[in-house]
Parts: sequence; C-alpha cells; structure tokens
Amino acid sequence: MPRLGELTFGAKQASGITIPPHVFPSELQMSADFEDSQASGQAKPWLRSGGLGAAILFSLAGLLGLSIWAFLFCRVEVPSRKIAVLTKKTGSELTNEMEIVPEAEFGNFKGIQERVLAEGRYFYNPWKWDWDIVDQVEVPENRLGVRIRLYGENLGYGNLIADDTSQKGIFGEVLRPGRYPLNAISYEAGTEPNPMRDNYIELVELHKPVVVPAGFKGVVTLLSAPMAEDPNQLIVADGKRGVQKKTLDPGVYYINPYVARVNLVDCRSQRFNLSTGGEMGFPSRDGFWVKLDGRIEFRVDPDRAAEVFVTYNDETNDSSNNAIVEEEIIQKIILPNARSFCRLRGSDNSGRDFILGEKRSEFQEDFQATIGATCQSQGIEIIQALITRISPPQQIAKPVRERQIATQQAQQYVKEIEQQLSEQQLKVEQELVKQKQVLVGVEQEVVKLTTEAKRAQEVAVIEAQQRLKVAEVELAAAADQSEAITARGKAAAEVINFQNEAEAAGWQKSVEAYDGNGDEYARWVMLKKMAPAFRQMMVNTADSPLMDIFSEFNDHSNPSAAKQTDNESESVDGESK
Repeated sequence: MPRLGELTFGAKQASGITIPPHVFPSELQMSADFEDSQASGQAKPWLRSGGLGAAILFSLAGLLGLSIWAFLFCRVEVPSRKIAVLTKKTGSELTNEMEIVPEAEFGNFKGIQERVLAEGRYFYNPWKWDWDIVDQVEVPENRLGVRIRLYGENLGYGNLIADDTSQKGIFGEVLRPGRYPLNAISYEAGTEPNPMRDNYIELVELHKPVVVPAGFKGVVTLLSAPMAEDPNQLIVADGKRGVQKKTLDPGVYYINPYVARVNLVDCRSQRFNLSTGGEMGFPSRDGFWVKLDGRIEFRVDPDRAAEVFVTYNDETNDSSNNAIVEEEIIQKIILPNARSFCRLRGSDNSGRDFILGEKRSEFQEDFQATIGATCQSQGIEIIQALITRISPPQQIAKPVRERQIATQQAQQYVKEIEQQLSEQQLKVEQELVKQKQVLVGVEQEVVKLTTEAKRAQEVAVIEAQQRLKVAEVELAAAADQSEAITARGKAAAEVINFQNEAEAAGWQKSVEAYDGNGDEYARWVMLKKMAPAFRQMMVNTADSPLMDIFSEFNDHSNPSAAKQTDNESESVDGESK
C-alpha cells in the first residue's frame, strides 16, 4: 500500500497542477509510527481519506493565494500612450563600462533596463523589480525629433554623429511625427530640458523640418561626413563634408540639423533700378557728362544655386536659414559690371550720339547683351536689362534736338508726298477693280441665263419623257383590262351554258320518263303548277266528264312509269321552290 506522501504527489500529478516545493515541506510528513501502523494495516479507512482531502484542499488554497498575490502585487498595467521603465533590484552589479543594462543582458544586472514595456499587461515580481509608468515620446506635427543617447560607447575621434547603436551621442536618423516607446525626455530646440524623473536614458530634441518654398532652392551643407580629398574646393563631391552640388527642390524635408544644414536661395526674378546705388553717369568722348538710369531684372540660375551661394553669400545678411544673396549679387556683380560697361562704351560716343535715336538703340542692345553674358558666367541669369532714361548735356541738347526735329519734318514731308502718290495709284487701281467687277457681273449674268435656259430645256424633255412613259403604261394597262373583261365575259357565258345544259339534261331525263313524249311531261308540269291553286272542286258524280281528265292517272297498267313520274314531279317541285 502506498504512503500518504506518495498519494499526495500522485494527486498533484493527476490534477495537472504544479505545486511549489515549499507547499509540502518535509516537516509535514507523517511520523514513523504512523507509517509503521499504516504498513501493518491498522490505520482506519476514514483517516486515510481525510488526510488526502486535506492535502488537496491545502494545495488548491495555496495556488489560489499565489494567484491572488500575483494579480494584486505583480501585475503591471501599461495604458495607452504610456511605457513602463523597469529597474532591477537584485542581481549582479553593473561593470565600469556599463551605465544601464543593455537589452541583450536584460534581467542579469541591477539598475535601469534598456528594454521598456509597451502598452499591455505584464507580471513581474515586486521583490526583484521596480517599474515606473511614464509617457511615450510624442513628436508633434511640423516637428522632427533628434535622438541624443546618454549611454554607450564614446564616439571616435572627429566624429559628431553616432554611427552605431552601441555608441552614445546624436543619432543620424530623425523621428518623424508620431509616438515612440522610448525612455526619453523631449524638449524644444533652443530650450533646456526639464525632466520630472531621473530614470531616462535618452533626450529627444524637437526641431522644425526644413521647408523649401516654391521658387527657392535648398543648398545642403553636410556637417558630419568624411572629409573631401581637397577641402579647399567650394563644392565638394557628393557625400563629403561641405557644400553639396545637388540642391533641394521645393518641399518639406526631415533633416537632422546636426548632420546637414540647409540654406534657402531665392531663385525668383528680382528687379532693381540702377539709380538705387547712386547716380549712374560717365563722360562722353567730347567731355560732356552723361547721366542715365535703367532697370535690371535678374534671378539666380537654379542649376548653379549652390555655386552662387558659396561664392557670394555673406552670413551677416542671412535671416535664419534664408540666405539673402540678392543684395550681394547686386553689389558684387550687377552694379560693377553695369558701371564698367557704361564708362567704357559710353566714352566711345559723343554727347550728341546719346540724343539721336539710332545710337541710343545700339547702346541699349549692347548693354543687354554684355550684362547678360557677363552675369551668366557667374551663375546669374539676366532676364531684362533696360536703359530707361539718358540725360545728355544741356549745352548741346537744344541745338541737336532742333536739328533732329527739322530732319524728321523733312522726312515727314517726303513721306506725305509718297503717301499722295500712293493714294493716286490706289484710286486708279480702285477704278480698274470696279471695271473688272462690272465685266465679271455681266459675264455672270450671261452664264446665269444660259444655265437657266439649259435647265428649263432639260426639265421640259424630262417632263415629256415622263408623260410618254405614263401613256405607255396606261396603254398597257388598258390592254390588260380589256383582256380581263373578255376573259370574265367568256367565263360568265360558259357558266350560263353549263347551267342551261344542266337544266336541259334534267328536262331530257324527265321527258324520257314519259317515253319521250314531251306533251305528256308538259301536261304534268302544268297540272302540278295548277294543283296548289285549287281549294274546292264541285262534281256531280264520279263518272262526270270533268273527272275524265284525271282518269289517266289511275291507270295501273304502267306502274313504273307512274312511279317515275311522281319522282320527277317531286324533283321539279323542289327546283321550282
């Protein structure tokens, strides 16, 4: 017979419930005397059954208590938008190289664990673990997050960005708008973080994304990248530290400001007057001072925006990341070239040339072409370069102007004479045109009448042919109609003949019944017609002479003839009826 301990163990196995070893300690085993008495078979059955039930009840009570304790004190509820930061109370001490417990060593060392608990329900032993429910890192709209890890290996020499996940420092990748289960403190760039707890392991710095408006180009400068082979170049190769040749088109870009800097270059058309930088003037070839004013419209070549930015940008004029290069372009490129052209080309002409229209037009065209070619080589596109006003010296302006007016008047007179000759020639041509129009009208009328006569003739011929066709059709119809009438007459005559022949055949048969005596048949027909008209007959005796008329009908010498006569008479009566 098995022992009590063995029965209890068997019950635990049979029930499928695992009971910790401390639930049934060795002190609960029965004494040796009880075992001996049990072995000798002197124990009572009710004692054995009561001990087994108590053991099972005690096991279930312990399991229930353990479950309640785990649910009330070991349960970790992480709500939505929260995380749980775990801290191990027991275990090995951290090494000198470790600041927190990495995820690969989770639970093996004391201290803050790198692994966090996301939304959900978990169970941890509160004697060994401590946890803190904190907010997740949330990057709002129109922001990006830069992760700064406060633990890990130190960066290599000259490195600004952590290239490996095991290094401390700034991450190259940024966090886009959203929520992230990170044990970090977020704060706006340019402000100091204000942590409300001391168990965070990262910082998330919030920056605005780079927005390149329409009409602008974004010039990218890599701040953390391999050094270029020739660092003295204005534009370095792609991926090297320095200004990149490739620019950003209009749009929104989530770029780490510690990895790259983006400067906006306005590539829209700009306009300014030459007199803005002061009076524009030059001495003419004959020593007179000539003043002028103009308007120049330009823009930065979008394909060379990076080159223009590096060459002419002055950071003192910049506003945030907006590189205001148009002022440098005006002061360093356009105005010097405009003054140089005016002084060099203007000194080749006399003061009188700037009063005449031909020279002014040539000067304007040369100015447009020269300024455009010079600025194009420097990455500036000249849309329009226009000389709006030229002020020649007043000492020669009046006589030259009067001479020019007289010359224009003489040209005007010549033009008027040419105009009168043209009008005379025009009158002659107009009369010729009228004559031709009359001739054409007459010819058109002749053609019209001829065409109408031909059309009338054709119409008459067509109508005559139509009438002929109609007459032929009517003639054929009359012939067909006469043939039809003839055929109907013949058919009617034949029908009458057939009827007459049928009646004659009937009469012939009737006469044959009287042995071919037609008189007898005629008498019988007459009497038959007369008989229905008699109502009364008055006679004296049977041997009256009047009765001799009917005596022949009482002759029974020829009974077959009498019977035939009766049949024929009935047939005749039927026909008459």
